[in-house]
Amino acid sequence: MQDRIKYWKGIEELENTPEFEKNAHNEFPEFLPVNEADGGDANGKTRRRDFLKLLGFSMAAVSLASCETPVRKAIPYLNKPVDVEPGVANWYASTYFLNGDYNSILVKTREGRPIKIEPNPTSSLTPLGTSPRAQGSLLGLYDNNRLRYPLIKGKEATWEEVDKQMSARLANVRGKVAFVSSTIISPTTKKLIDEFGARFANFEHVTYDAHSASGLLQANGGVIPGYDFSQANVIVGINADFLGTWLAPVPFAKQYIKTRKVDADNPTMSRHYQFETMYSLTGANADYRQPIKPSEEAALITALYNAITGQGSAAAFDSKVLASAVKELQANRGKALVVCGSNDPAIQAMVSAVNKALGAEGTTIDTASPFYVKQGNDANMIRLVNEMNAGTVGAVFFYGANPVYSYPQQEKIISGLKKVELRVSFADRVEETAEFAEFVTPDNHFLESWNDFEPRKGFLSLAQPAISPIFTTRQMQDSLLAWSGNNTNFYEYLRNNWRSATPSSAKDFNTFWEKVVHDGVLENGTSMLTVNTTAAPGVPGAVKVIKSSAIEAVLYEKVSIGTGELTGNPWLQELPDPISKATWGNYVAMPRKMAEEMQVVQGDVLKVTMPNGQTIELPALMQPGQANGTVSIAMGYGRNVESMPVANGLGANAYPVATIVDNVVLYTGPVTLEKTGATSPIAQTQTHHTIMDRLVVQSSTLAKYKENPKEVTEYIRIATHEGPVKPAVISLWDDYEYKNHHWGMVIDLNSCIGCGACTMSCNVENNIPVVGKAEVLNRREMHWMRIDRYYSAVEHEEKDFAAMEDPAENPSTIFQPMLCQHCNHAPCETVCPVAATMHSSEGINQMVYNRCVGTRYCANNCPYKVRRFNWFSYANNDKFGFNEPMNSDLGKMVLNPDVTVRGRGVMEKCSFCVQRVQLGKLEAKRENRRPKDGEIVTACAQSCPTEAIVFGDMKDPESRVSKILARQNGERAFHVLEELNTQPNVTYLTKIRNLA
Repeated sequence: MQDRIKYWKGIEELENTPEFEKNAHNEFPEFLPVNEADGGDANGKTRRRDFLKLLGFSMAAVSLASCETPVRKAIPYLNKPVDVEPGVANWYASTYFLNGDYNSILVKTREGRPIKIEPNPTSSLTPLGTSPRAQGSLLGLYDNNRLRYPLIKGKEATWEEVDKQMSARLANVRGKVAFVSSTIISPTTKKLIDEFGARFANFEHVTYDAHSASGLLQANGGVIPGYDFSQANVIVGINADFLGTWLAPVPFAKQYIKTRKVDADNPTMSRHYQFETMYSLTGANADYRQPIKPSEEAALITALYNAITGQGSAAAFDSKVLASAVKELQANRGKALVVCGSNDPAIQAMVSAVNKALGAEGTTIDTASPFYVKQGNDANMIRLVNEMNAGTVGAVFFYGANPVYSYPQQEKIISGLKKVELRVSFADRVEETAEFAEFVTPDNHFLESWNDFEPRKGFLSLAQPAISPIFTTRQMQDSLLAWSGNNTNFYEYLRNNWRSATPSSAKDFNTFWEKVVHDGVLENGTSMLTVNTTAAPGVPGAVKVIKSSAIEAVLYEKVSIGTGELTGNPWLQELPDPISKATWGNYVAMPRKMAEEMQVVQGDVLKVTMPNGQTIELPALMQPGQANGTVSIAMGYGRNVESMPVANGLGANAYPVATIVDNVVLYTGPVTLEKTGATSPIAQTQTHHTIMDRLVVQSSTLAKYKENPKEVTEYIRIATHEGPVKPAVISLWDDYEYKNHHWGMVIDLNSCIGCGACTMSCNVENNIPVVGKAEVLNRREMHWMRIDRYYSAVEHEEKDFAAMEDPAENPSTIFQPMLCQHCNHAPCETVCPVAATMHSSEGINQMVYNRCVGTRYCANNCPYKVRRFNWFSYANNDKFGFNEPMNSDLGKMVLNPDVTVRGRGVMEKCSFCVQRVQLGKLEAKRENRRPKDGEIVTACAQSCPTEAIVFGDMKDPESRVSKILARQNGERAFHVLEELNTQPNVTYLTKIRNLA
């Protein structure tokens, strides 16, 4: 019997067998030519690269791309790269920046492929956490829809052909040459663009941001003030979602939360007032929030300006909340801050004057260290569009800008582009603007690139490639160097430019450079970025009055999708919006009172007629807290390009809602709404895993906390008792004895801002599949960690947060991260017939996937509804095309090899990132010691920008989690559904608001 068995040793032997050649050619003739004329070799054999392609060896291509070597064939790991150890992660310091969203990051690679993004603790701007977009950006690296080569007039070309034609065309260009980009905070890139443009008689670098802050820049001398929320006792926000999407949300969240954490030893908090039209993430975290219409914004700010500066009547806007805010601001001069999201320069000038009158400069505003994350100039872009239509522009380059999609006057952009002789796009795919480009020269992914950044004056960071380019793309900077006749590559150009930043104390440049590349940041006060500043900030003038209309619409960014560049990312599409909890598309958010007057119910499709007469159709969503007489619509949807199949058909393009007034884009406009008679369900997740009408969140006020810290947390009221009681000590369970480690988690509801970074980080770390809109509607989303959002039934009252079905017209909100509670008395463990769910000796509720037979008894018995059942093999089923790029061989390169990829029919849920726990223990064991606190951190805790989540060993008395529990026990600490006596290892701290 043994003689009959013939083993093949590997690919080389298999591909040379006649049987395989014949069968492979019969099945895939178009991929496997065997005749030399058809692309085979001279012997009629299949080419090896075709064979590898057939077997899905795009994975091998990625691994090989990570090695800085000219070898372009599969090689055994006997000749492995020096810096790659199988099973051992490498880390690279880098930077993520897109449309103001700045994160200094560490990139984790395994066998040469990036698989995870984490915060860089060396950075002082973003040492904690990341944004959801930064976490999700990793998937874009493995997107099969990226261009694999440059295009000339829509046809595949080589870089040699591109360079030859571009050199000839640029030498004969007539008229103005324009380089249109989104905000660039790279000092070296801006220098290179200026040098590239110097060869032309008429050159302009136009900075165009799809969501502009041009008005703020004009009012503050061309820069964004160096806001510091950590120094403010009183914060007033006016249509500025600074915790979600406005300017620099990750640095702002870090600052903001410093004065929001509360402790019995220091029971103080800042007080936050928010005035806004839509219900934003920032508004949900405010102590006091008042809805206002866009047409009321000017009156409100004028009243605030008059009251603080004493230059006029404060009666322009009658509001008790505003009166209280003014009183608080005046009582906290030098410790107060006012921010506004308006794009009107006159309004921003008034806000600047208010801050100056409050003594904010030098305390809550650092004038010596402004932010550079937004530099778009509306007037310059409007002028360029007019020049293109006049036929005076001879060449235009687009880098990180897609105005054909995002400019409010789309037809004017298109007509202007058709009159430009040379059109070049650096887009990584053929998107809306690239469709009109003669040359599409795809840029590398940021994880394949070198670059530098200065998001704030004196705060420098670097980006280095964590992998070589997967496709035949080229970094934009290298293209400019090639077209300038400069033979230097951008890496050397970058190094040479950084020689000026070398401190006098450095021994030599190479040593200095290697340290900066290793650390990822340089924060010694050196500044390299040149920005277009004006001699003096603007002064209050005539406000661009927004006329009141029957229905006023506002355009806003979603926390996950932003301005639209990331709509092709299924991870971010399925991340629920923090407020609406909706996924996969945009909608018309409207207040319930207005909907009742119009006889509109949720899901009714409305025809929206925008200021320019264009119409879109979107479903209605009932949104508590939305100002009456207004609607809000998210930008970034309505894409219709072949290169973004995930985004196609999702929502509608709402950019035409914006209006242009006196060379400034205002992101609001009058609209009319008309019922179409059609309906379209919205995939919301909030009520999918409802814990019924039970007390699951705790909240109180700072005044009550100061009065008696031990009485701010209520225990559940059991029907047989008149008052609140603790659960009984008696139990049918045998208690566990934890001899070595006992892992636990504390989640501070005061620190959780609801941004969703923890959910996204958990998805990436644990290979959690995307299921798509239809499956979300079936309540089958797979997220191991969700953030439940609870509205109050009474405005500005810290009670009745379980009343989700009947919220107040302007409710308060609590965000509660919910994951497996890892109960010591776990209800799931007792009902599993095959012991697939079991308790570890260290307090972790474990799932043994190959035991699970899919009875789902455990999910039925879980009171927290945190277990997920794999109804389909989502990542491997062609039915789920929305998963692209994840359902491709290339897309699977993003998977974490330390975490099992679950198959259909098994139950899965949070594991406390047990793979990280085991790795940390192993590393400590190798050094013959116990793990140190902070060495083992779950993905959710590591990605949180506010440190709302703390993980650690409760057996270690010196661990942070142990110290928090010892300090807060009896005060703010509580367990969800404590009356069930499941004894969770996840503890929550009561939400405290600073109400008068």
